[in-house]
Amino acid sequence: MDAKKIKILAIASVGGHWVQLLRLRPAFEDSEVVFVSTRPSFATMVEGNKFYSVTDASRWNKFKLVVSFFEIFRIIRKERPGVIVTTGAAPGLLGIFAGKVLGCKTVWVDSIANVEKLSMSGKIAAKVAGRVYTQWEDLAGGKVVYEGNIL
Repeated sequence: MDAKKIKILAIASVGGHWVQLLRLRPAFEDSEVVFVSTRPSFATMVEGNKFYSVTDASRWNKFKLVVSFFEIFRIIRKERPGVIVTTGAAPGLLGIFAGKVLGCKTVWVDSIANVEKLSMSGKIAAKVAGRVYTQWEDLAGGKVVYEGNIL
């Protein structure tokens, strides 16, 4: 690996979160990217990159959240990314927490679908993540920044 290349751990749950994460791929062009999601079949969408599948979890199943957190924690320890980038939801937030514990830089990109307010996970990420981006200028403030249209 080139000494200038940064390793990115890109993590998102299924659905719109995953689609938006994939739309960030051009920003990752000069980096080694390791993808993490909750559906094993997504590996085919990121061929040529490492891919890990973790337990799908949500706030309604606390046990699965714990299991998923430790899976993500192990992946981060193994891969040692320079930065963790996520578009959410639960696996991304767990990645932010685990990354902070392990000393990684962390970036949360809140969903473009959140027009009127940050997502619940985005609000939590704003307290923990190194950088938090919103897709809507009206939602920027404090630690949450708007840098134009990201997705």
